Amino acid sequence: MKTYNWGIMGTGNIAKKFCNALHLLDNAEIHAVGSRSVEKARKFAGEYGIAKAYGSYEELAADPDVDVIYVATPHPFHLENTLLALHGGKHVICEKPLAMNLREVKEMIAAAEAGHLFLMEALWPPFQANYIKAREIIESGQLGRVKHIYGKFAFDDGYNPLRRTFNLSLGGGSILDIGIYPVMDILRFMGKPDGVEARADIAPTGADTSTSMIFTYNDGRIAEAFCSFAMPAGISTEINLEKGNMTLSRGRNIGQHLTVEISGQEPEEMVFSPAAFGFQYEAAEVMRCLDEGLSESPVVPHSFSLDLAELLDMVRKKAGVVYPGHD
Repeated sequence: MKTYNWGIMGTGNIAKKFCNALHLLDNAEIHAVGSRSVEKARKFAGEYGIAKAYGSYEELAADPDVDVIYVATPHPFHLENTLLALHGGKHVICEKPLAMNLREVKEMIAAAEAGHLFLMEALWPPFQANYIKAREIIESGQLGRVKHIYGKFAFDDGYNPLRRTFNLSLGGGSILDIGIYPVMDILRFMGKPDGVEARADIAPTGADTSTSMIFTYNDGRIAEAFCSFAMPAGISTEINLEKGNMTLSRGRNIGQHLTVEISGQEPEEMVFSPAAFGFQYEAAEVMRCLDEGLSESPVVPHSFSLDLAELLDMVRKKAGVVYPGHD
């Protein structure tokens, strides 16, 4: 089994979680970290046992010993940072959302394809045990067809115009930050909708504090999604099928639950608590695909990221959320 040298682009909290997960994989070596500050890079490298620390992303992308780069910067910079890594000949897994809009996602995929390089959006849920089990149940047909979904991701974060979550220049707003999760679930379990409606509560900074979404299908089915930084509504996706229901949920500690309710039977609840919150599974998928010579993952293919970006664009347009420089 080949060992891959990883580069980490960015030193925030999500990068820390990803590094903890990489340490669990025998075929992964964290070779280098890049930051806009060499001091931050050196501190991060010391904490995670990383051999090289760079004070620029350009140096990281140019390191000839790096095979794969994990882009963990704020999402307005995903396009620039991913293109930098790809032009440096590196395979890339980039945090969600893959980019700020569909146009940027297309550009990133085109660059990966031109360079014959691997690119995947780091969507965490599809690789987790509760999602895999839910998909198995749906595909088995035992509960019939999915008829309706209601997904929500909401917590009370308090309004502060100085925080990233409310700063448009840093991609602030609930839609792209957390609304992507229920939208992703709807796309994964019900397919691409035919119509989209959305309404948002817009903060003084222009970022959406809360957004409600409705997705309609020409066959009469409906899906709903809600995201918010203003109320502790929790994180869950309820999937209503012809012969029962399933609920995917998790707490802020990313503990995973799946509740299955079959008509006439007692509900069954399954709980999964993987090490490192399960981030290692998406990293393992990247290396598995590289071992097999694949340029995209069958779990999160380019087509899924394109459809997801298109839906998020439509939601933002309906909700009136505009990102200067990205719209």
